[in-house]
Amino acid sequence: MITPEFTPPVPGSYELMHIMRAPGGKVLDLNGKRRDLAEFTQGKVTLLSFIYSSCSDPNGCPYAYIVFHTLQNRLERDPRFAGKVQLLSLSFDPARDTPEMLRLYAGDNADAKRPVEWNFLTTASVGELLPILDDYGQDVYLEKDPDTGKWLGTFSHVLKVFLIDEHQEVREIYTTTFLMPDMVYNDIVTLLMESGFKP
Repeated sequence: MITPEFTPPVPGSYELMHIMRAPGGKVLDLNGKRRDLAEFTQGKVTLLSFIYSSCSDPNGCPYAYIVFHTLQNRLERDPRFAGKVQLLSLSFDPARDTPEMLRLYAGDNADAKRPVEWNFLTTASVGELLPILDDYGQDVYLEKDPDTGKWLGTFSHVLKVFLIDEHQEVREIYTTTFLMPDMVYNDIVTLLMESGFKP
């Protein structure tokens, strides 16, 4: 795991920019129910990652999973975060990441009874996925064998994680270099402080 070589600024000592409105889109939850992504990005501070469950790049999706898992556990140690923060992972591999597969991938992290929810979503088709990726500016490419041109079953993508405030505004976008639990935690607290939260 990447360890920062600096101490993140104290929550509330800085302001996060308003980058863009968090786009919606057609998604499926772990029960296979059709939902709108916008349902999951309102009313709480939301951390959204785009992933696929078979990713093996240690600096990609598995790293995001570890950071999210770390944050979920840390936030749940303070009952004041319950119902105020949520985590969201959306697959860009709908053919393999069915709701059933994502349920296995999520494990206990997706237990709806947890104080800090972590929802895992997919889409019914690539056609419904692409507008979401485009709206968020998340580039994803199929990796192909240079000799045959056939898909290798893996994706090339830059890891992006979006921090969204309770009013559906994207306030920060992290890449692998800046996706560190302490930094993200402080940014979450900073957003909550805008609504009167006292750390």
